[in-house]
Amino acid sequence: MTECENSFLLKKKIILNLPLKFIYAYIMVTCLLLNQTFALPQKNKQPIKALYIPLADHYAAIVAYELYRHKMKYANFELEQMKSWDLLRAYFQSEEVDMAFVMSPLAMDMFSKKPHFRWIGLMHRDGNALAINDQINQYVQLPLLRKDRKPDEKVALALKKIYKQMQQPIEVGMPHQLSTHTVILYRYLKEHGLNLSLLPNESAEVYAITIAPPKAPAFIKGKNNRAQAAAFEQSLPWADIVETGGFGHVAWYSKNVMPWKHGHVECIALATNKAISSKTKAINEIMFYIHQAGQDIEIARNTGGQLLEDIVNIVQKHIPLHSRQAIIASLNPDLKVINYQHLNIDKAGLKQIMDFAVEGKIIKNAINIDEFADEQFIQKTLTTTNK
Repeated sequence: MTECENSFLLKKKIILNLPLKFIYAYIMVTCLLLNQTFALPQKNKQPIKALYIPLADHYAAIVAYELYRHKMKYANFELEQMKSWDLLRAYFQSEEVDMAFVMSPLAMDMFSKKPHFRWIGLMHRDGNALAINDQINQYVQLPLLRKDRKPDEKVALALKKIYKQMQQPIEVGMPHQLSTHTVILYRYLKEHGLNLSLLPNESAEVYAITIAPPKAPAFIKGKNNRAQAAAFEQSLPWADIVETGGFGHVAWYSKNVMPWKHGHVECIALATNKAISSKTKAINEIMFYIHQAGQDIEIARNTGGQLLEDIVNIVQKHIPLHSRQAIIASLNPDLKVINYQHLNIDKAGLKQIMDFAVEGKIIKNAINIDEFADEQFIQKTLTTTNK
């Protein structure tokens, strides 16, 4: 018998021979000590629940959660994945959670209806793409290399030709009609003389319909099986999933349609007014680590190897539908069609999106961006080391 086992048996014998009141006292003291031991690390932490959608847009939040939540001094960071933007909207508007990561037009529409929250930063820049099926590509003949695929007139001409043949709009799947994706598509079509409709039975070459991001590949597959022209514009890596799966093609990336310094504004981080006032340090800490995680992703994709594999593993832990091949394609350092840099508030960048959204009747009214933004969570430039 080992020394450890002998010691345990001796303690057990002593305890069992004690009067009952001393046994109770021993248990109570032990419980108090244990409670204090486990409570100390959580003493100053406040729960922060954030909502997200399974997109490359929100990779930085996932990486921050996996790599840094245990280092946080003020925030007990929780992530909850939502199945659709409408569910996310309803849950966040209920004021039962603290933060949400939301597409900018949807966030502006939410703010115009119930301004109980503020904009505190970006989640990424650029990051969505138009995918088309073979029925459209037969007229386009996309270049073999994705870096050579630009938003020229070829896709627009193909859509116009198919519209004239079918005498009905081509359905293009969007994550939500109140999305940056809709704004991007509107701008592309406008520049090539085509119209975008958000309602059925309107005179337009393209009809934007809502398709939940994870269902977008199945939407293309279903149209392929019926030999019908179809496309979707979704956040990465869903367009890459279609291409790497061999049943669709990435036609162009949003960064080339909506050029902007550092990349156009896309998904943004929101926090409720209540959380901002009562959990300021915790929210600021989460935003710091989201910026840190963004830098980690940038380093990983530029370095490749195990660093990139670690990011892939983290993402797949939360979003198993994102294939390794599609994640790596989305983070291609040569294309750089999504980036996680310069994540502080960009008012001029948001105004660019807002102006097109209002012009295209995607959102009804402009908002006061100065009132929408809370700049107290601006983060200083980070220096990230390889881990």
